[in-house]
Order: sequence, then C-alpha cells, then structure tokens
Amino acid sequence: MKLIRLAPLLAALALAACQTPEVSPTIVPVPSTGYARGIDMATDSSDVVSQLQGRRWLDFVARYYRDPASRWPALSADEARMLSANNMRVVAVFESHSHRREYFSYAAGYADGMTAYREARAVGQPPNSAIYFAVDFNAYQPDLAGPVDQYFRGVNAGMIAAAAGRRPDYRVGVYGSGAVCDYLKRTHLAQYAWLSNSTAWAGYNDFTGWDIRQGMRAPGLSFDQDSNEARGDYGGFLVKTQLSAL
Repeated sequence: MKLIRLAPLLAALALAACQTPEVSPTIVPVPSTGYARGIDMATDSSDVVSQLQGRRWLDFVARYYRDPASRWPALSADEARMLSANNMRVVAVFESHSHRREYFSYAAGYADGMTAYREARAVGQPPNSAIYFAVDFNAYQPDLAGPVDQYFRGVNAGMIAAAAGRRPDYRVGVYGSGAVCDYLKRTHLAQYAWLSNSTAWAGYNDFTGWDIRQGMRAPGLSFDQDSNEARGDYGGFLVKTQLSAL
C-alpha cells in the first residue's frame, strides 16, 4: 500500500527531473563602433584652448593648411602640439578657392598638393596620416569626370613631387558632397572621404563610405565650428609635444 501511495509522488519527481530548468538570459555588451567625435574650425584653436580642455567628448579638431597668401590662419606646429598635448587628434584639410568650380584643374591640384605636403612636414604631421582636400561646391557628373578628377590627379602628382619623387608620406582625402566622395574613392584618387553637411548636394543620402561626417554646430562652444563624427581610421594624428633628447 505504501508503494502504491508513493507512486504518484515518484512519478512527479521523475518528470520534474527531466524538464530543463529556466535559465536567465545572458546580457552581451554591445561592441564599440569605433566612433570618434570632433569639430572643424577656420580659426586658430589655441585662441580657445580653455574651452576645449576637459571636454571628454572631443576626440579631434580639424584645421586647415592654406595658401600662404590666405587671410585665414593656417594650422601651425605650435597649434598642433597644443592639441596633441591635450590628447586631441588633428585632422588636416587643405582649402583654397574650393567653392569655385572654375578653380579646379590639374595645375591647381599640383600646386595645392605641393603646398599642403610642405606645410604638413613643417607642422610635424606623421607619415601615413591624411590630408583632406576640399571640394566645396555641388559638383555633378561633368564636374566629377572633368575638373575635379584633374584636380586630384594634380594633387597626387604634386605630393609626389614634394616628396622628391618618392612615395609621399601622406594619404589623400577629400571633403565634399556624397557624389564627390564616392567618385574619388572609387577611382582611388582619394583614400579618405569626409562628407559635407550640405545635405542638399548630390549624393548625400546615398553615400555610406565616409570616414568623417560633418554635422551641425556643436553646443556649448562660443566660437564658430561644426561638429563631426568619424569612424575607424580617419587619418587623424598626434604630433610630438617635446623635443627628443640629443
């Protein structure tokens, strides 16, 4: 009789033993996307260093190499060292009369490539980082296959000439519309692409291969600038902040 009475209990225990216990789900952290945040500005960032220091979200500052006759201040060695000392990378971009379609030609690119290369060396920009060249107008297919193409062929040739015929220390990037960035990366005339925030320009919504993407003005800073996001290797750099011991 005891065995008979225990039979239902034993059966229930056996059934429970066969069931898989409920396991709490494991929380897997989302991997880092490798994004960096920065600003671009036309003026010397040394003048606003107090506003830049201590901003943990600020990974890089984009500054300009320029024609020596430009009224705008070019990136200097002192400015690059100041940014590097504050753990902010520098993104270098060359700009001259890039808002004018008629400016673009092989000869202009050749001259700009040489100028940018020499200014980069003077600043102490390390090898294998990038110099972006601006195309600051809404270029369409005839412009891309014509003057813009020729300009970047000139840029590459000018940088080789500045390197005395050797492989240049720096890689070429482009700042411009989605259409411009796409064309120059596909033709291997530029290795990096910086997508302008001119959202009405050709190709903006279709181009996804950017290394830097420009946004609106970053809040909390009193001077003129634009926010930017970057991903992966975007060609930014740090320079030495002190002289090596002899």
